[in-house]
Amino acid sequence: MFDRRLVQCFDWSLLGLTLLISGVGLLTLYSAVTADTGTLQKTLFTRQLIWFGLGLGVMIFTFLLSFKLLEHWANFIYVGGIGLLLCVMLFGKYVGGSKRWLALGPISIQPSEIIKIVVILVLARYFSRLVTTRGFSLKELFTPFVLTMIPFILIVRQPDLGTALLVALIAGSMTLFVKIERRSIGYLILNAALAIPLVWFFFLKGYQKQRILTFLNPDRDPLGAGYHIIQSKIAIGSGMLTGKGYLKGTQNALSFLPEQHTDFIFSVFAEEWGLLGTIMVLLIYLMIITWGLNIAHRSRDPFGTIMSVGVTAMIFWQVFINIGMVMGLMPVVGVPLPFISYGGSSAITMMTGIGILMNVSMRRFLFE
Repeated sequence: MFDRRLVQCFDWSLLGLTLLISGVGLLTLYSAVTADTGTLQKTLFTRQLIWFGLGLGVMIFTFLLSFKLLEHWANFIYVGGIGLLLCVMLFGKYVGGSKRWLALGPISIQPSEIIKIVVILVLARYFSRLVTTRGFSLKELFTPFVLTMIPFILIVRQPDLGTALLVALIAGSMTLFVKIERRSIGYLILNAALAIPLVWFFFLKGYQKQRILTFLNPDRDPLGAGYHIIQSKIAIGSGMLTGKGYLKGTQNALSFLPEQHTDFIFSVFAEEWGLLGTIMVLLIYLMIITWGLNIAHRSRDPFGTIMSVGVTAMIFWQVFINIGMVMGLMPVVGVPLPFISYGGSSAITMMTGIGILMNVSMRRFLFE
């Protein structure tokens, strides 16, 4: 029987914020792709419209089903997600030197994007069943560590260091939220410090090391590895207070900006709308993140609370890393800007996350 309280508790505010930032994204994407004279580039806007429609459908499906079903099926979803990453290793296609995409007929998906939601679900299920006021010990953290490291390693091998970093940050945020014993935190910090040189010498590829060195000094190779950051900062700075106007960004129009429709789309927006426009977008993101934390706070179900924190952390870290990257404050790691950058898998993942938040929000009365 349909419960009318679901309609009464429907989160119209979160839906409105999501549609607003998605609308900004579509407008910015249109500007980014129409600056290019290539036919392929101009079809990207139409493709993104289709992905946006599919994302809305997935979001609706996600909040219609009770989130307790996600808890029940979390382990099976995790196995399926790992299976997709293994399929990428075996049957994935190379694009730009990376093997990240899995071709399914006329479309391609990026399982490493979807795995972020998968990790959130499986960790929320584990933590919610063992949550304690004293905090988790190292022994209790072994299982979530393994659950995180399996997709992390598979994603790094693609290679996709940016997405792997996001998976680790999401897992770390969820772990800190559920609380860790003080002694355990000390051990983790020490091990992380010892692991840094090992990662640098044995895991990072040459181009990844080059990105980090370029971040420290972009002018060391202005026409090579530093070109992305330098052109991005020029575009952002040239927008000044009010911007050059919609479709009037010169860095974008003259194709000086690399990857202007994906990783560096924030630079396109900043050039056209200036400081005032970027503040508006940041405020929208801040409201979405704050709303997600509020949903977690109001939820009386441990799984719903921890899952909401995970989704909110996913949105926060992607915004933080992408904007820091295009402003030259962080290394270039290839992280899309949520709801704005072009990408079907990213759009589906973000809309799924919003659907989860709405699901928890509209069913909070069930546990009061």
